[in-house]
Amino acid sequence: MNETSPGNGNGDDGGDTPGDGAVARAAQRLLRAAADHVPCPPVRDLIGSDDVKAAYAVQELLTAHRLETGGRATGRKIGLTSPAVQRQLGVGQPDFGVLFADMKVKDGASVPVGALLQPKVEAEIAFVLGADLAEGPLDDAQIRAAVAHAVPALEIVDSRIAGWDITFGDTVADNGSSALYVLGAPARPLTEFEPVQADMTMKRHDETVSTGNGAACLGDPLTALGWLARTARDVGDPLRAGQVVLSGALGPMVPAAAGDTFTADISRLGSVSVRFHASSGEGA
Repeated sequence: MNETSPGNGNGDDGGDTPGDGAVARAAQRLLRAAADHVPCPPVRDLIGSDDVKAAYAVQELLTAHRLETGGRATGRKIGLTSPAVQRQLGVGQPDFGVLFADMKVKDGASVPVGALLQPKVEAEIAFVLGADLAEGPLDDAQIRAAVAHAVPALEIVDSRIAGWDITFGDTVADNGSSALYVLGAPARPLTEFEPVQADMTMKRHDETVSTGNGAACLGDPLTALGWLARTARDVGDPLRAGQVVLSGALGPMVPAAAGDTFTADISRLGSVSVRFHASSGEGA
C-alpha cells in the first residue's frame, strides 16, 4: 500500500495539536495494517492516548476512505460501555464507531477467521431506529420513542493494533476496534422488552464464557443510546431512522478461533449465534 493518506489530506481541518500530519499518518498506519493483514503498532505515538479530538479525526479519515471506496454506512456501534470490558482494556469512558453494510453477518453463519486479525466476540442489544435523533431534547422519552425494535446481537470486534495493545485513543482511531456484527431474532418493540432488565449468557459450544446484564451497559442500554445520540448530533452526524445501533457489551468479550461456535441468549429478547472456520473457502 502506498503512502498517500486517506481523505483529502490537504490540511483543511486546521492544524490542531497533534497536527493534521500526525492524524493522517495514524490513519495510514491503520489502513496499511488492514490491507496487508498484519497488525501494526499502536497509533498513540502519533495522536496520544487520550486526545479525543485527534482520535475521532483519525476515525473520520478512515470512514471517508471507506465511503470513497464503495462502503455504505448503516449505523453505529457504542463501545466501552461495560465495566468488565473497560477493565479488560484499561479505559474508563465509552466510544463509538461506524457500522457498514459489509460488516453484517447472517445469524448462524460461519465467518472465516483468516479474514480477521485477532477477533473477539461480545454479546449486545441492537436497536433499530424508527425515527431520527437529530432535533429536540434527546431526553429519555425521545430516545425510547425513536426505537422501532430491539434484537439480540453479537459484535465481532477486532483490532488492527498488534496484541490488542490499545488505549482509548488507539481504539477510537481504529473505528472502535470494529469488524463484524450479527443480528438475531426476534425483533421486539420496547413495549415488550425492557433492555435494562435483560440477562445475558454467551456460550462457546456448551461452555458459558461470558455473562452480564443490561445494567452493565452504562447502567441501561438506552442510556448508552442516549449518550450516542447526543454525541453524534454534537459532531454533526446525527442518528437517523433505519440505522442500527449496537448498544455496547453486556459482559466480557471472548477471543474467537477456528472451530468455535458462539451463542448468546438474552432474556426476554432472544438468541443469536455465529461460527468461525479456518478457510475462506468453507462456510457461508
